[in-house]
Amino acid sequence: MDNREKLLEQLTGVDSSKLNYYIELKKRNQEILKQNSRLEILQQLIRDINIDMSIEDILERAFTKFPQTLPCDFLGLVTLRNGALRLKALMPKDFCRIDNFPAHSPTLNVIRDKKAGIFNQTAEELSHVQINPRYPGPLRALAVAPMFKRDEVIGALIVASIVDGAYNESDLSFVQHLADQLSISIQNARLYKQVSRAKKEWEETFLAVTDPIFLIDTDYNVLLHNNRLPPAMSGFWNQAVSNKCFARLHGRTHPCDNCPIKEVQRTLKPVFQRWQTDTGLILDLSYYPVLNEEKQLSAVTIIIKDVTDKTKMEAQLVQTAKLAALGEMAAGVAHELNSPMTVIIGTAQLLARDLQQDGQYDRAEVLEDIVNSGIRCKRIIQNLLTFSRQNQPPVMDIDLNAEVERVLSMIQYQINRSQIRIVEQLAPFLPRLTANGPQIQQVLTNFLINARDALGDVERREKVITVATSLLVKHGKRWAVLSVKDNGTGIAPENLSKIFTPFYTSKEATKGTGLGLSVSLGIAESHNGTIEVESKQGEGSTFSLLLPVEQ
Repeated sequence: MDNREKLLEQLTGVDSSKLNYYIELKKRNQEILKQNSRLEILQQLIRDINIDMSIEDILERAFTKFPQTLPCDFLGLVTLRNGALRLKALMPKDFCRIDNFPAHSPTLNVIRDKKAGIFNQTAEELSHVQINPRYPGPLRALAVAPMFKRDEVIGALIVASIVDGAYNESDLSFVQHLADQLSISIQNARLYKQVSRAKKEWEETFLAVTDPIFLIDTDYNVLLHNNRLPPAMSGFWNQAVSNKCFARLHGRTHPCDNCPIKEVQRTLKPVFQRWQTDTGLILDLSYYPVLNEEKQLSAVTIIIKDVTDKTKMEAQLVQTAKLAALGEMAAGVAHELNSPMTVIIGTAQLLARDLQQDGQYDRAEVLEDIVNSGIRCKRIIQNLLTFSRQNQPPVMDIDLNAEVERVLSMIQYQINRSQIRIVEQLAPFLPRLTANGPQIQQVLTNFLINARDALGDVERREKVITVATSLLVKHGKRWAVLSVKDNGTGIAPENLSKIFTPFYTSKEATKGTGLGLSVSLGIAESHNGTIEVESKQGEGSTFSLLLPVEQ
């Protein structure tokens, strides 16, 4: 009975149908597994490809995955630029060389038609592909897919095998998907490079700016800076624990009073501020708003500019203008006094001669005192005219001691009436200097006035100002030194670094402008010299003008 049923199944073809069914099912399963494998490869490539990878790296990563899905002895990427094809990248990297693509080239046809294709070529048709003898050849089967940038063809992806008829339509679809993915990856990589290049150029420009620049968020945090902070301001910056701008720039634990950032937040407009540091620097701070796409404040850019030298120069110009006006007035007064003094001296001399002829020598001697005093007044007037003369040559040979005597003749009376004694210690036989005489007189005048003011509030039995000249050898050079020493109040150590700052003064507003020492230092430096200060609080100060002695 069993044999009869088995015979009927064979006669009706039931076993044959089952066999065909299972064969077809197995084939479908293999296709599904193959497609799944290809999808996994595409997903793996998408994950593996980084935007900072080069085209060669992207192609190498794809080539390593191909043996799992389809035969591939050669993988190439061809780019189209200005109508010409060029083999941009290939794997293996030394597989072949293609100098030009002939008109019948499969790659050229694919790019022209914008459609992927499978090509089974003879060795003669692929003779333009010069294969390295290290690799088997020639190539026989090609699957070529165009690469797009929007609707524009930018190149083609070539997958080739030495096996004839190695590819089918399913393989071509996979190659096209891969070409599309590579196109996106390459474009992303190019965009990333452009953005990176722009970012790098911006950062290099930011860092190249010589003035300090800071980017501060709305919560006072320092987001970015260009490491251009001057050494005098780096103390708080290096010691700050917090990243807040008020901590790093000012050493504070909370925002500054009347902080310009608050004003920028309120008005969304730039704010400008001038700030003088404890070290004497004068800084201009510019606060600029940084707005986001919604026109809301996202950050504030702070640019710091050191204007200490500029302010000093402006102060010198102001002082020069004042001195010019004062010199002009002094010259006018001196000319006015010169004529009556001539009459007084001449008349006194005539009377003295007549009295001597009459034998009245006692009365003539009194007139001689008038003549001597008049001559001294004329000498002072002449010094005033010399000091205020605007057509004075910029530099000339001068006698430093003579310049000291001219200044003392003008200012000694003012100092003596303050119960201050002037002591002269002028070194004899000083070499002559090449300098501007009136400017040297101006420096000495500033020194003497400052010394007088330092002695004004001192309760001493004897107040003394010592004016001295000497020669000094320092750093292998000879210097002429003009010094003014007083036994006054001295200068506090924390103020020594500020005394040459324009407009800085410890005097009352009616007694000083804070420009004298700043202008004096400028004069010294214009003569290639300098000013040195020694001071002990409560004991006195010594200001020394050092001028180079030319050999």
